[in-house]
Amino acid sequence: MAETRTPLSPGMRMLIDFGPLAVFFLVNSYAPGLQIQRVITATAAFMVAMVAAMLLSWWKARHISPMLWITAALVLPFGALTIYFHDQTFIQIKPTIVYTMFAVILGYGLITGKPLLQMLLESAYPGLSAKGWRLLTINWAGFFVAMAVLNEVMRHMLTWDQWVTFKTWAVIPMTLVFAMINIPMLMRHGLQLDQPEDAPLPPEG
Repeated sequence: MAETRTPLSPGMRMLIDFGPLAVFFLVNSYAPGLQIQRVITATAAFMVAMVAAMLLSWWKARHISPMLWITAALVLPFGALTIYFHDQTFIQIKPTIVYTMFAVILGYGLITGKPLLQMLLESAYPGLSAKGWRLLTINWAGFFVAMAVLNEVMRHMLTWDQWVTFKTWAVIPMTLVFAMINIPMLMRHGLQLDQPEDAPLPPEG
């Protein structure tokens, strides 16, 4: 029997995608102790929140997206390395690796002519033409490359607390704006959504 999936509301999708990052920011801001103690506490909370987001996705939709699986597969080991070695570098380079991985995956799909983005997002863009998928793939690949470079620049330029603030209050708005500016192009290439603003967001690095 085919598995029954319940579509997630936009609000629930944002909670699942960005909730763990919000937990990371809040715990880092309010946890007591020296910086390294806050790093470890916030990282542990981030890992727990990521697992909770996956469980929430399964509970609400009976499904965990491939993007969420990939992100969690990096959050958990890099978080564990951060805690074990007491070194914030591991959790800070995690976004760079996430973004680079997705850029490589999408780039490979473009070169080989395989609709890897379509497979990752499944039926999230009903009606989108093959040309629309290709253009969206190019846009997302470029976005991921830019975000990987930006994260590397910011983690070297900013203090830990500044980087966490940037990760929460700059990256999320940039991601939302990126998703929104793609909507007119998607609509021109066959996207059929009652509410185009409900189009999926790229993964949180």
